[in-house]
Amino acid sequence: MKQIMSGALAVFLFLAMIFSPKEVFNGAESGLLLWFQIVFPTLFPFMLVSGLMLAGGGLDIVSRLFGRLFSAVFATSPDGAFAVIAGFLCGYPMGAKISADLIRSGRISQDEGAYLLSFCNNTSPIFIINFIVWKTFDREDLLIPTLLILITVPVLLSMVFRRFYLKGRKCFPSVASGNRKASKLINFAMLDSCLEDSFESIVKVGLYIIFFSVLISLLGGSAEGSPILAAVLPSLEITNGILMIHRSIPDPSVCYPLVLGLTSFGGLCAAAQTKSMLRDTGLPLLPYITQKLTAAAAASLLGVVYIHLF
Repeated sequence: MKQIMSGALAVFLFLAMIFSPKEVFNGAESGLLLWFQIVFPTLFPFMLVSGLMLAGGGLDIVSRLFGRLFSAVFATSPDGAFAVIAGFLCGYPMGAKISADLIRSGRISQDEGAYLLSFCNNTSPIFIINFIVWKTFDREDLLIPTLLILITVPVLLSMVFRRFYLKGRKCFPSVASGNRKASKLINFAMLDSCLEDSFESIVKVGLYIIFFSVLISLLGGSAEGSPILAAVLPSLEITNGILMIHRSIPDPSVCYPLVLGLTSFGGLCAAAQTKSMLRDTGLPLLPYITQKLTAAAAASLLGVVYIHLF
């Protein structure tokens, strides 16, 4: 039955693309432009530098500088601090990529990687400020509350999620040095390897954005006659989804909490990008989606409280 459903879905998409070439072109074009103009220049440098830090020993410096602080606040090991920093500052899917890279390099345990994934794979502050506050709502008074809600929610939820992974410990211990891949001096061979890995990752991100943008374009016309589809469609991709919510719901008391929820969740496109970053780590996707939906509900609730009180 699963194979039949999977095959039927593929056939449906194939036929939809044949009979709706304009929607396919527009969706692919908008997804490609979003990736090329915004995502690529924003994420690729961080992916490259993080790879160089991991392979060249820079992570050890970060661990010494922030390890104790993050162990006290987030119960991470010293090496896990870098995943928290990248996950909160760089945006999807950098938190997942760094956590996966740390697992594969033997610097953190799989339990700690699953814990880091539960709260540190988030929307970047730059996206929140530029796209949500200024471009979408054009209200500077929403800047501070939006940042506070979207940053505070995962921080607070980390205190809940860690109980499932710490297993009675106060914090995650450092992995024995014998299990780690040795750091090397930065050279052209290392740069070439990091460039290749970063380019593969950023291309995957772009392809997922294009695919989900095509889906949104194909299903957009049908959504007008289907309230259920109209409600689900924004969850496919965060950028298009935020604009769809803002256009269809003019009431800020409803629109703002929904945008906060979608931003906290990240959309199915971000979930697919996250899954692609987790290869060879053994980390399942379902707990991550459950945790992100919990964060989305909490962010939406705080958005409702803020709108009605202030």
